Amino acid sequence: MAQSNDLPFDLSLLEGELQQEDAPDPLDLIDDCDQAEAVPEALLQDALRQLQGSQEEQLQGLKVFCEHRDPRSQPLLRPLLGSSCPILRMSAVYALGRNPDPQALPQLQQLFRLDSNCFVRKALAWTLGNYPEAEVVPDLLNALRLDNAAVRLWAAGSLADTALAQPQQLDTVTRELLLALQVDGQAEVRSNCAWGLGRLHPVLPPAAQEELVHGLLQTLLNDNDFGVRQDARSALEQLGDGDVLAKLQALVEDGLIV
Repeated sequence: MAQSNDLPFDLSLLEGELQQEDAPDPLDLIDDCDQAEAVPEALLQDALRQLQGSQEEQLQGLKVFCEHRDPRSQPLLRPLLGSSCPILRMSAVYALGRNPDPQALPQLQQLFRLDSNCFVRKALAWTLGNYPEAEVVPDLLNALRLDNAAVRLWAAGSLADTALAQPQQLDTVTRELLLALQVDGQAEVRSNCAWGLGRLHPVLPPAAQEELVHGLLQTLLNDNDFGVRQDARSALEQLGDGDVLAKLQALVEDGLIV
């Protein structure tokens, strides 16, 4: 599953879903959006005003800034991170992923560590990936190791984004994604680890590339989930490496994969 940094969602879907842990996660309902069209200034002005209004108005304003970028929203979004309402918190978190604000980062990291709502934490796992040059890797690694499946899935994608921006984190992130690829109990998480590893391969030193390819090949051959095996194969094919492609062809000829 590929992670996107341009993701709108419908706030009207959140209220009921946030009432139960096993409900469909709101961020699973996100699709890519087209930011090419200019946003009317009147819409932005109304949304900025709404962020300072009642809770219902704040939700309407947040919907705009979850979908559109405007730095004027940032100082109005930060206070909403402290809301007692999980819908407001999640929406503010997501809006601050769309409109990254370095001043909000300490609050976002604190929420990621302490917030009890899994939907809020999943939004945080996505949002922190939009702060790739900040010190967010330890929080994301902790989530990948310990949080629920929905949070782990998005943490894996954000870790790849962050490692690409911070070469000093490449070794740590690659090893953790390889470990999760082997041991995580959720197929979707393993698939996202395979996707992230494929992105990291081109910037790794040769020895680390070999270890990464070996891990993906082992997943292709041994994972018990067909979708994960296919994602590992896609990641390997997209490397564009002649030796790797030859290994895949040999596996096909030996009847080990189809």
